[in-house]
Amino acid sequence: MKLAIEEAREGIKNDHGGPFGVVVVKDGVVLSKAHNTVLRDQDSTCHAEIQAIREASKKIHSFDLSGCILFSTGKPCPMCSSAIKWAKISQVYYACGYEDAKDIGFNELDGNNSNYKETQVSREDCKQLYEEYKSLNRERY
Repeated sequence: MKLAIEEAREGIKNDHGGPFGVVVVKDGVVLSKAHNTVLRDQDSTCHAEIQAIREASKKIHSFDLSGCILFSTGKPCPMCSSAIKWAKISQVYYACGYEDAKDIGFNELDGNNSNYKETQVSREDCKQLYEEYKSLNRERY
């Protein structure tokens, strides 16, 4: 966790984003360290977890991070939790929770701030696309 905190401080110092740092470890070896770069990159998806997962995957040449442990200065948001699940990370340790993040102005985590509407359209067309992919029998992730 100390490395994650140091990484978060680096991001704060450089005005890259909030106090969020992450380290991904496998078998005691650090695969990646990252911090939030939302402000630097002007990209809302540049959370520390996403950055660290990308870096770790490149390092081991696999999307499958089974057996990896992720250390984060904050509880992963829903987007990052989903990325952690898709990456098959085995364990997550986090320091501060959602209430701690809300206390410093990160209010999107309460689940009540949906700023978009969802409507399902063109299901049949896309269902055909899905069936085409299924028939290819490609590797699933």
